[in-house]
Amino acid sequence: MTDDRKEEGGAKRVTVPYSLDDGPPEARIGLICLMTDLATERDFHRMLPDKGVMFYTARVRNVNPVTVENLRMMGPYLSDAASQLLPDFRLDAIAYSCTSATVAMGYGEVRNQIHAGRPAVPVVTPITAAVAAARSLGMKRLSMLTPYVDSVSEPMRAYLEHDGIEVLNVASFGLESDVDMARIPPDAIHTAALETCRDDADGLFISCTALRAVEVIDAIERTLNKPVISSVQCLFWQSLREAGYGKFIDGFGRLLRA
Repeated sequence: MTDDRKEEGGAKRVTVPYSLDDGPPEARIGLICLMTDLATERDFHRMLPDKGVMFYTARVRNVNPVTVENLRMMGPYLSDAASQLLPDFRLDAIAYSCTSATVAMGYGEVRNQIHAGRPAVPVVTPITAAVAAARSLGMKRLSMLTPYVDSVSEPMRAYLEHDGIEVLNVASFGLESDVDMARIPPDAIHTAALETCRDDADGLFISCTALRAVEVIDAIERTLNKPVISSVQCLFWQSLREAGYGKFIDGFGRLLRA
């Protein structure tokens, strides 16, 4: 019988021998989402391969409408958001879930702001991950679908072309609010994707982490018979690679099976 009587001066100390470990899981991703983001956490959960991978989220302040100027205002808030991600625990990567803001600020500024709050952890962004994904899949000439107004879409085209990826055409929903972007139904994204991707393109890039594109990527690829990449999918894929996880994941496009 266990003696569970309270000892004088406090609780009874356990006598089980143990040593502290690093805790689960094997691969840890810190995720910085916008305050208005409905898609990224949901789709990261959807794509989680097994119990060996987990992500931990902090939110960052953002301002509508989505303009280059307002996107740049997010920068000073990234350090604080990063500092909230599992302080005193290991992180293998930090994923910043905003494609257009990374383009507006530049990857170097995003990385520096995040490292001010959480030094030395690899920083992944949707646009840099999309470039890496396109190269991995041999996509040199892309069609691009965005939810943005032209003043936000065009810098994204320029960013990709600066990195050697030709953007053949851009189609957009033309929205100014990321709240509205998050409310575009997946079937509309599916239809717009099929209308956007040109026959002479190597594949399609669906930009913006607000869009709920992950759940329709496989269906779009089956119709186009070409690779399709999206901001959230690319962000997750490169975060896994930075965290040392390289197994295939089925159901979310060729990229995660590559």
